[in-house]
Amino acid sequence: MNSAGPLLLAGGGHSHALLLKRWAMQPRLRPDRLVVLINRCCTALYSGMVPGLIAGVYQRDELAIDLRQLCDRAGVAFMAAEIQGLEPGQQLLHLHGRPSLHYGWLSLNVGAISRTGAAGIPIKPLEPALAFLDQQSGSDPQPFRVIGAGAAGVEVVLALRRRWPQRPLQLQVRPGQLPDALQRILQDARIAVIQNDVPWEGPSLLCTGSRGPAWLANSGLPVNEQGRVQTDQYLQVKSTPRVFASGDCGVISDAPRAASGVWAVRAARPLAINLEAACQDKPLRPWQPQRQALQLIGTHQNAAWARWGHWRLGSSPLLWRLKQRIDHAFMAGFQQPAAMDAAAPMACRGCAAKLPAQPLAAALERVELGGQPEDAARLPGHQNLLQSMDGFPALVSDPWLNGRLTALHACSDLWACGAAVSSAMTTITLPLVSAKEQKELLVQTLAGIRSVLDEQGAELIGGHTMESRSATPVPASLGVQITLTVNGDSPQSPWLKSGLQPGDALLISRPLGTGVLFAGAMSGATKAVDLDAALQTMTCSQHTLLEQIEPMRDGIHACTDITGFGLLGHLGEMLQNNPGLNVLLDGSAIPAYRGAVELFERSVSSSLAPSNRNAWRWLEGAVELQQPPSAALLELLVDPQTCGPLLLACSNEAATELTQNGPWLQIGSAKAAHG
Repeated sequence: MNSAGPLLLAGGGHSHALLLKRWAMQPRLRPDRLVVLINRCCTALYSGMVPGLIAGVYQRDELAIDLRQLCDRAGVAFMAAEIQGLEPGQQLLHLHGRPSLHYGWLSLNVGAISRTGAAGIPIKPLEPALAFLDQQSGSDPQPFRVIGAGAAGVEVVLALRRRWPQRPLQLQVRPGQLPDALQRILQDARIAVIQNDVPWEGPSLLCTGSRGPAWLANSGLPVNEQGRVQTDQYLQVKSTPRVFASGDCGVISDAPRAASGVWAVRAARPLAINLEAACQDKPLRPWQPQRQALQLIGTHQNAAWARWGHWRLGSSPLLWRLKQRIDHAFMAGFQQPAAMDAAAPMACRGCAAKLPAQPLAAALERVELGGQPEDAARLPGHQNLLQSMDGFPALVSDPWLNGRLTALHACSDLWACGAAVSSAMTTITLPLVSAKEQKELLVQTLAGIRSVLDEQGAELIGGHTMESRSATPVPASLGVQITLTVNGDSPQSPWLKSGLQPGDALLISRPLGTGVLFAGAMSGATKAVDLDAALQTMTCSQHTLLEQIEPMRDGIHACTDITGFGLLGHLGEMLQNNPGLNVLLDGSAIPAYRGAVELFERSVSSSLAPSNRNAWRWLEGAVELQQPPSAALLELLVDPQTCGPLLLACSNEAATELTQNGPWLQIGSAKAAHG
């Protein structure tokens, strides 16, 4: 077994979240190697407040831990991916839809899933269960049943009573399973207790205990009868070198404790200490968890009852206030420190890292390379063969995702010319880290690039690698830089930026705002759900738009992609050699990603925005806005975009067809200039 290589944190459970918090607050404790957190979502819900979320006491944001932001603060790379299994002998963690990850050390904190058997929706994993509850109605006369009489089942059904004051509710238990005190609480809440095993065909939620995900056992790890990975007192998986486990997916064989968020929280510190020691080849420390832990369980009437083993107290409003205080304090610990919010803004990444338009244009003029800018160049002697080049410093710490985003961004230059991508070459600069880490970064980056080319039937035909001589960032995956040369051909004459005609409609293919969202993410101002929604759009290839446009190609007069210089800057490139044209923009029709306008209103902007604001000069001449612009709209017009939209100028007939049958929105029109 080899300890060289990254430390992988599989799963974003409570133990790992607290581990990241520790390293964010004390960076010197973080292992001196690439550390990567892999989780299927960018947020993790704090289990102690989930019943309050179900009851409607809390909003989702109040109990969502932003794992991506937490990783950024801790100097840890974040990958949003589904874990499928592992090969301990090969030290490989298998992911869905991307290459496996090699690890030097691995920590499992992947939670648990509900045991099934009865019909119904399992409470774990939480996301589909919460979506199921959102589809239910509080006015439905059909009874809703919760199956399971453990603490989770009781707390969930009481939360549902607060959520649905009138809907009939049932709790299905085994005979004699509920103590008298709990039966009285349920009776007061008008919850019927069902003590039989008769199958129920109505809507139901399963709170019938949990087990470890099946892939843990299928990977050959030692598991108990609940499928939880068996560990020793150091939290190392038994008979499995280089692997730790904690939280609901793990259990100390000689000191078993129930699967509960309480124990996951308690395990965080000993897990952190032993991972830090293991990465330095130092002795590990044993951990003996206490036998019992206090549980505070909420009711439907701003009260809670306490449980310590077989001892119970309550219900009491005082205990409810104590529970709320503990829960809010836990979540407050993950908030961005005020000192970080006030820090000087960092230089943005992605296409916001490009050279500002003014020095670029001046340099090109000095070497006689000025003129009409185009998205791609025609190859001499081959009028329909096009080539373009693009690239930027890593936008995200996930090398696979960064490879995909960079490739999509580069291909967009050819799509803007109406050309299909046929091949590409790449130059990849890797940070100065160990050879094993460089190999893993290269594998993931190339796979991300290939994922884009494969979708288009294009090939990666070659490339070059280099090793950086600059200081290595933390995490090291942010030190990957990609440049792509993309080649393609257009079945007819390529679309040019300069082909805009009077009467043309201006269409846009997706929202704006990636620049401000990523700028806000660097300071913790961007909401996790907003950045996640933008990334879902950014990672979708726009090459399929060419198929939609092809039947009306004669009606397409000009096109460009909106990237680093923003909508106004790239629209200016379309107008700069067309003095006889003006453009009328409908500011209310310009789409923005969720959260972008709010960030502008809070004075958040990309580090490229100040130079891009020079493009506001177009608003004093060839570009007119239908309505007086807000400050936020003015910022949106110059926000630098990564994987931004296509901007299409076409006939009104083509515009009608495209807006009715695709993602296109009309944001303006061109007209002849007067006077």
